[in-house]
Amino acid sequence: MAIDYSERIPNNVDLSNNKTLQRALENWQPAFLDWWGDMGPEGSPNYDVYLRTAVSVDPTGWAHFDHVKMPDYRWGIFLTPQEQNKKITFGDHKGDDVWQEVPGEYRSTLRRIIVTQGDTEPASVEQQRHLGLTAPSLYDLRNLFQVNVEEGRHLWAMVYLLHAHFGRDGREEGEALLERRSGDADNPRILTAFNEQTPDWLSFFMFTFFTDRDGKYQLASLAESAFDPLARTCKFMLTEEAHHLFVGEQGVGRAIQRTCEVMNELKTDDVARLRAAGVIDLPTLQKYMNFHFSVTSDLYGSEISSNAATYYTTGLKGRFEETKLDDDHKLDNNEYEVMDVAGDKILSRHVAALSALNERLRDDWITDVQAGMDRWNRIVAKTGVNFKFTLPHKGFHRKIGMFADVHVAPDGRLISEAEWTHQHQNWLPTADDRLYVHSLMGRVVEPGKFAGWIAPPSRGINNQPVNFDYVRFN
Repeated sequence: MAIDYSERIPNNVDLSNNKTLQRALENWQPAFLDWWGDMGPEGSPNYDVYLRTAVSVDPTGWAHFDHVKMPDYRWGIFLTPQEQNKKITFGDHKGDDVWQEVPGEYRSTLRRIIVTQGDTEPASVEQQRHLGLTAPSLYDLRNLFQVNVEEGRHLWAMVYLLHAHFGRDGREEGEALLERRSGDADNPRILTAFNEQTPDWLSFFMFTFFTDRDGKYQLASLAESAFDPLARTCKFMLTEEAHHLFVGEQGVGRAIQRTCEVMNELKTDDVARLRAAGVIDLPTLQKYMNFHFSVTSDLYGSEISSNAATYYTTGLKGRFEETKLDDDHKLDNNEYEVMDVAGDKILSRHVAALSALNERLRDDWITDVQAGMDRWNRIVAKTGVNFKFTLPHKGFHRKIGMFADVHVAPDGRLISEAEWTHQHQNWLPTADDRLYVHSLMGRVVEPGKFAGWIAPPSRGINNQPVNFDYVRFN
């Protein structure tokens, strides 16, 4: 499905034949551009950035690359093609036709799901607003900006659904998405993780590895929805989300690579000597992984959730790759294993699978995160350095769910308040760790040059050389 770029709002949903909706979105567009000017990447309006723009939703050839000024980026509304005679694949409505309009009884719940997803998109742009000032290379600066414009387009995708299917309520919600601000004490973003600061590039890479991967799993479960416009929207968003995960995994991997190179050059694992040499020591990288893993894990919510069960039975939100799972897709009599805290022990117990859908999605995410961690460990192993990154226990540093009121060590031990107070600085980034990482953040913008704490990538973007002028500052 080609995208019509002759329209003021590029789209493949035949917007020109719905004048009421078109006018509503055209009225929202200036507010979006004002928000981008206020909260988008700082100091960047005149940069020419080598960006990827969607030209179709065909997975075999949907992207066009060229230097573009970000305020001129062709944001728009892109859905994957509608399947004829598509049926609902799970829940109480399994076997019925998918919905093209919102059933009245699910209106408020579905609107809340869309608003919560939509709120994460501008939030991450706001969190990353200042990072361009300390980019470790032009290559990385371009990748940051690509992530930013795609988060902006994902916001457009959710606002389209709100305007097209929720009337005045939807229009008001669309306006509110531009009024909240990440970290604002009076009007914060909806989810806690999206009010955290992203103060440096290591945090950005960790965010795109861990938290954008949560986005992948949330979008994948919404791509199963019985509400077909939401499903089709999320399927296309997943195409773009893959690049965000690449940016995170490769960024952390290149930091690991550079540190291991310096460890071998200096023949040391002494943290002080490595920091004096200007790289991020592996134990500090592990602390950042622990922090971002635990904060992102909370985004899945409580292990036992009646809301998640309702979303599933009503057909609003499925499981990851629902149609590939071998069960009845109703789960009335199925069980799932979850962890629980009983006294001074962490136990496992079986609960109704419908009530444990949050935990199942978290477990799917953890499996994917572990695969990325394994790839990072292969980088270390190839350099001959004796170190292994490990994921902390899923109860570590949690603020939501079964583990919210207890302290769990990374190795899974329940520990006292006193031991946590004494030990947590060995497991999570300290103020000194963050200050050190921040001290490395100097801007490098000469093509082909990279900050000393990160290795160059093995190849450039879209077959361009690593020393390509990915950003032109004009």
